[in-house]
Amino acid sequence: MAAMRTLALALAAALLWAEGGKAPAPASRSEEPRSDVQLEAAIRARFARSKIAVNGFTVRVRDGVAILEGKTDVAQHKGVATRLARLAGARRVENRIQVSERAREKARRSRRPPRRVHVRWVERNKRR
Repeated sequence: MAAMRTLALALAAALLWAEGGKAPAPASRSEEPRSDVQLEAAIRARFARSKIAVNGFTVRVRDGVAILEGKTDVAQHKGVATRLARLAGARRVENRIQVSERAREKARRSRRPPRRVHVRWVERNKRR
């Protein structure tokens, strides 16, 4: 384990030396700021490549803030849309997507109660 750690540190040092002592910046942060039109296109492209494309959400961007609108029958699609917009580079996301009542009810029914752990069984069956 110590040998692997040493190897990893040596590799990191070699990479830093090759970069002239500067650590490479993360790809998403080093990009030039996008215009609203470019950001909107990037968000739409991410939506099109995902399962949420079937919802046909509308996307508008103003000053780097993405505004998402539409309706969905899958409660999780609302959160996915927010994450995809943030990953595309939106500074902030106003998610105005409406989740249908049927989807809300389904999400409520699918929630499971917390699992109970039987302490006596655990203590009795501990390996010694």
